[in-house]
Amino acid sequence: MKHAFIALGSNLADPILQVKSAFVALSHIPETRVIKRSSLYRTAPIDCPQTSEAAVPDFINAVAEVETALSAEALLLALHQIEDRAGRVRPYQNAPRVLDCDLLLYGDEERHSQKLTLPHPRMHSRGFVLLPLFEIAPQLILPKHGKIAQLMTPELAQGIQKLENHL
Repeated sequence: MKHAFIALGSNLADPILQVKSAFVALSHIPETRVIKRSSLYRTAPIDCPQTSEAAVPDFINAVAEVETALSAEALLLALHQIEDRAGRVRPYQNAPRVLDCDLLLYGDEERHSQKLTLPHPRMHSRGFVLLPLFEIAPQLILPKHGKIAQLMTPELAQGIQKLENHL
């Protein structure tokens, strides 16, 4: 069994409901058990281009820790199926989304392929990932980047709001 961490995010179609539903969907992945789940966090969009006069809605983000017998590729496929069932479309890079499920870490594996990079290549610089990850795994050490507690700077946490009473 491997421990894996999964980032969840949404900014369309009732984002709080989308992320809560994703937590439930994770618990239905075969040979996989949700161990921990973070609080929900509201975050302003980052690297998300506007396509019209309307502002891009804020994101709701969270992280789950799972234990799984699936391979990293099979787990990633299950995450993509959860996104698809939620109605995820990918019209362009960093588009607003109904649901985003990113495999952050899979045990201590490091790899880089066309389909999967582990650890997630940008997780160490994204407060909306680090803050919920720190909440559920404060002793975690990220390969090549060090202790998560040292990575979580005030600048990365700026503008991120923990939502109370939403789990």
